[in-house]
Amino acid sequence: MNELKHLAVVMDGNRRWAKAKGFLAKLGYTQGIKTMQKIMEVCVEEGISNLSLFAFSTENWNRPQDEIDFIFELLDRCLDEALEKFEKNNVRLRAIGDLTRLNKSLRDKIALVEERTKHCDLLCVNLAISYGAKDEIIRATRRVLEKGLEINEKNISENLDLPLDVDLMLRVGNAKRLSNFLLWQCAYAEIYFSETLFPGLTKREFKKIIKEYRKRERTFGK
Repeated sequence: MNELKHLAVVMDGNRRWAKAKGFLAKLGYTQGIKTMQKIMEVCVEEGISNLSLFAFSTENWNRPQDEIDFIFELLDRCLDEALEKFEKNNVRLRAIGDLTRLNKSLRDKIALVEERTKHCDLLCVNLAISYGAKDEIIRATRRVLEKGLEINEKNISENLDLPLDVDLMLRVGNAKRLSNFLLWQCAYAEIYFSETLFPGLTKREFKKIIKEYRKRERTFGK
């Protein structure tokens, strides 16, 4: 049975879910937060130690400004609620991506939650904000050069935002693509595509996906 230590999820379909239900797009994101909470609960139940969630991509900056503003207002509120819950439940938050594009108030709040939960070791939630895998690799390469190190796989890997290989990449929402998420870390990841739009993902379906992954044969090219 395959061990599942690191699960990555592309949380796609919030707006389409809301539209299909006749709701405002904002309600899709709100429901998506509830689905995130369900996923974290399952990760704890299944012994998964790292959960990476694609919250906002570098490409998402091209969306309408009112939508961007709502997403970050929602994130700000969620961080307030998450701090106490994360500390209580031994869950760590780690943010990855180009956080310099966020306003200082939000950056400070993210840093506070990261600092307060850095000792938690039951589950680490890696939240990708203003994130793009190509951008991450470029920034990692710059760090290597700034440190005067040789450009090789080991040094680039150690200077990524998240130097941790992915075991299973879950893509929901009909699309069959990786969407520039953790490309380096997913070099040998198993991939599962679900037709379900993210807000509609249930704990039951999520557990079925994990069960299916554990049956797969992983050879890593050998």
